[in-house]
Amino acid sequence: MEVPMKIIARVYSDFASKFGIPRQAGLVPALRSVLVWEPEFRNPDMIRGLEGFSHIWIIWNFSANRQSEWSPTVRPPRLGGNQRMGVFATRAPYRPNPIGLSCVRLIEIQKNTPQGPVLILSGADLMNGTPVFDIKPYAPYADCHPEATGGFTEQNDDFQLKVDFPPALLAQIPRQSREALLGILAQDPRPAYQHDPLRTYGVSFGGYNIRFRVQDKCLAVCQVEPVTVGADPDMEKYRRVLQDSSCQGSDSDV
Repeated sequence: MEVPMKIIARVYSDFASKFGIPRQAGLVPALRSVLVWEPEFRNPDMIRGLEGFSHIWIIWNFSANRQSEWSPTVRPPRLGGNQRMGVFATRAPYRPNPIGLSCVRLIEIQKNTPQGPVLILSGADLMNGTPVFDIKPYAPYADCHPEATGGFTEQNDDFQLKVDFPPALLAQIPRQSREALLGILAQDPRPAYQHDPLRTYGVSFGGYNIRFRVQDKCLAVCQVEPVTVGADPDMEKYRRVLQDSSCQGSDSDV
């Protein structure tokens, strides 16, 4: 039996690749992204009443997975990539059905854009262009469970790196993107199994390649390069939407 699934929208974000994306939604609240409906679903009546909700669930596709086969066990980054857990005890992308689920904050609904109504999101853990199958409102009376336990995910739940970002390099990053970038780097964007202090890593964010090294729980940025090849014109367009949004950026001087 076939189960048809339609792509109803796409999320546009500052992540050109999956490397560096926070491993869960909500870990970096300063991240901003835009959900844009496919032309078939741009009827504003479809989101009537959504403005009353602070958060939404997004059901999406792991579209960037290069591995076609799934595995019954995986190595969660939360455990340093050293232990195996059952795939259904994790949120790993290599699943029988490559479907992701993210709870994000709904910052704003912009109704009068050339692409119809668009949603401005906070904290999404999604790559630029991620296909969306569905959204649902987060209902606190049913979705919030303060008594819940988190299994192995409760280990090192407050782990963050100290970030050393020289002011001269940070100044190259647009002001409205700095807080989000610092949050991303603090989450340690390296693959969980790589801990070479002499290795230089790179993460692409917001049209820049950020080069860094990590030693003794300190991440030191050593180079910032603008991306001049392969820029996504759609994201450039929606980045302007974010800049025009009343929610974009923060009042801090970082």
